[in-house]
Amino acid sequence: MQVELYYWPDIQGRGEFIRLALEAAGADYVDVARGEEGMTQLLDALQSTAITHPPFAPPFIKLDGAVIAQVAGILHALGPRLQLVPSDEAGRAWVHQCQLTIADLVGEVHDTHHPVGGSAYYEDQKPEALRRSTEFRRERLTKFLHYFESILERNPAGDDYLVGAALTYADLSMFQMLGGLGYSFPKAMARVGAEVPRLLALQQRVAHVPNVARYLQSTRRLAFNNDDIWRHYPELDD
Repeated sequence: MQVELYYWPDIQGRGEFIRLALEAAGADYVDVARGEEGMTQLLDALQSTAITHPPFAPPFIKLDGAVIAQVAGILHALGPRLQLVPSDEAGRAWVHQCQLTIADLVGEVHDTHHPVGGSAYYEDQKPEALRRSTEFRRERLTKFLHYFESILERNPAGDDYLVGAALTYADLSMFQMLGGLGYSFPKAMARVGAEVPRLLALQQRVAHVPNVARYLQSTRRLAFNNDDIWRHYPELDD
């Protein structure tokens, strides 16, 4: 199995959730837009009228002749092939549900710096961003992280992983989410961190998965930056 991943080449973004799963599993994949003529291939695929089930936006993958889009949909399709989901249907559905909730959190993080619209610069919506980020830090961040902490606490198989007793793509995505939050809101995360020790332990556990650790040290892992979903504006983290 070779997977073709289509995502913007200069940011981690939503594509990083897919990359982490592929890297953790040691999968054979091509990060298309990072190759020669890669952006042309990505844009051609987006504009193609020959694709029966066209993607709305990156990330999307090509797998066995099919085009699959949306982070949660991609991971739901890849999970069994990468052995990053439980073997039972109920377990797979639970991993998918966790991923969908992470997707909700990603959207809320993005809206802290672009609450009015994605087509306007951050500098054009600073007052709204400050109001939105304040509400996010005081209420929404805590609500989301406490929820995932409770999932670890209630896991019948123990609190090492979100679902079952083995690594799933939801754990990898939570690792990415926590890293992004730490970059964007270091002060807020320092305060909330003491309340979610299981999540922070999960973050460290995932970082030491051999394939993940190698990926994090490689040139394939881009740094967080202020062109991404996770952005650090000090004024939004007071």
